[in-house]
Amino acid sequence: MKLNLGSSDEILEGFLNVDVCPPADFIADLTQTWPWEDNSVEHIRAWDIIEHLRDSIHTMNEMWRVLRPGGTVEIVVPTTDGRGAWQDPQHVSFWNRNSFFYYTDGSKHRERFGDSYGIRARFSVEREKHRKHSNKVIKLTILLKAVK
Repeated sequence: MKLNLGSSDEILEGFLNVDVCPPADFIADLTQTWPWEDNSVEHIRAWDIIEHLRDSIHTMNEMWRVLRPGGTVEIVVPTTDGRGAWQDPQHVSFWNRNSFFYYTDGSKHRERFGDSYGIRARFSVEREKHRKHSNKVIKLTILLKAVK
């Protein structure tokens, strides 16, 4: 199974398109426990969605939980390196490249703080790229692989 989270009007063939309202294939509230079984997802596409989810630890833990070992997630998120992170009144969590240190297997941030923060997620970073969009919006694209 492949998930397209926050699909909005971008319905992708070969994915289960997930959002809080139609026209998604599957309606889900991602602020709650995700409705997929542990280790049941091969790939997650999370473009312009995680900044709309208030609890970043919950979001990353749920991604990790539902991904199979070696499963991947591609995240695109406006970073705090540009003004896009703050422009949308529905952005409730704020991200930059360093935010992912806390979810990266072997990172000193993950190893030092993970247990006390309630972080179960462990990922390896497969690739990353910053890209400047119009209006000084800088987005990070990061591909993570679930380490289990």
